[in-house]
Amino acid sequence: MKRTYLMGVAVAALTAGAAQAEQITVFGPWIGADQEHVEAVLSAFAEKSGHDVRYTGSDSFEQQIVIDTEAGSAPNVSVFPQPALAASLAERGFLTPLRDGTADWVRDNYAAGQSWVDLGTYGDENGDDQLFGFFYKVDLKSLVWYVPENFEDAGYEVPQSMEELKALTEQIVADGETPWCIGLGSGGATGWPATDWVEDMMLRTQSPDVYDQWVSNEIPFTDERVVGAIDEFGWFARNDDFVAGGAAAVASTDFRDSPKGMFEAPPQCYMHRQASFIPSFFPEGSVVGEDVDFFYFPAYAEKELGNPVLGAGTLWAITNENEAAHELIAFLETPEAHEIWMGRKGFLTPHKGVDLDKFSDPTLRKMNEILLGATTFRFDASDLMPPAVGQGSFWTGMVDYTGGKSAADVAKEIQDSWPK
Repeated sequence: MKRTYLMGVAVAALTAGAAQAEQITVFGPWIGADQEHVEAVLSAFAEKSGHDVRYTGSDSFEQQIVIDTEAGSAPNVSVFPQPALAASLAERGFLTPLRDGTADWVRDNYAAGQSWVDLGTYGDENGDDQLFGFFYKVDLKSLVWYVPENFEDAGYEVPQSMEELKALTEQIVADGETPWCIGLGSGGATGWPATDWVEDMMLRTQSPDVYDQWVSNEIPFTDERVVGAIDEFGWFARNDDFVAGGAAAVASTDFRDSPKGMFEAPPQCYMHRQASFIPSFFPEGSVVGEDVDFFYFPAYAEKELGNPVLGAGTLWAITNENEAAHELIAFLETPEAHEIWMGRKGFLTPHKGVDLDKFSDPTLRKMNEILLGATTFRFDASDLMPPAVGQGSFWTGMVDYTGGKSAADVAKEIQDSWPK
């Protein structure tokens, strides 16, 4: 599906002194409701700048943008769902570096600002690192879901550290209950929820630099730090007492069904770690903030690694340079560009200058507060690895691991699959 939307030139903005009106084309992955949301943002830019702004959305963005850039018919600005594709196009000379000062602005105005600079910086065709990507619209994964009534009835409190989370896990078992619901089933993608667990554990046991080296395979899966993160996941998932249905049920339980045990009476589990999208699979009528709530998947206090957050997000890059494209990136630095979408649905931002009262949804506001409290943000590692690994052996390896194979053996098999 592909649709183009034209935001007409704003006469008021032109007469207010815009230097010169240009046509600017924007191509991204959003269709349906999300397309309407981004169009509202771009309409505000059109009104302020006087530019003729045209957005095209496609569910085949990743394939089409490669075709367009290679054919010399790229849009002025492209919205990439993940950094790896943008990095590959930058290396081939298809992206234009963002203006000087943008990196400093991101460091100063985004929570965990250096993380966003790192994620948007790639080598160009000469091998020189430059900032090509501006992140706008973020997703959050480091969340634990629970039913407040269950916690209240049992006298449990939300843990503030990984040490407290593990202690709570053991306390629930001591009370004769089951702490976790975990499911890895996802059809042909079975295993991916476990990769998120391992990624979160890497960020909670190692520095961001080590995480980055793991993603790029500068350190292999067989490194003891990676094996250790896998076993950190195993501490939760491979203990029959800790998981609803026992450890054997983890791989066979569909991830969409796995949180439902929290809502049963009596509860079959008390906690479920999953990203911000999971309420779509809660029982119909469940109200987040009332029937169910969430807390930050905490870090180890003793390791002093701050508050790392795992997630994803879209980055905006210039694929066919004109002045209007640079003006659009500058517009995305304004609080207004973020607050427009905040007042709608499905938007999170690391921008520290926004008015959180502009969120239409209190749940999104609470998630955004977690994002703003992050000291490190890192992208989902499996999305950045070669597909044979990130969407292949890493997934299947985690299924094998929950089935009883050792972390060391699984890590070796994943490493052996890394493209030579």
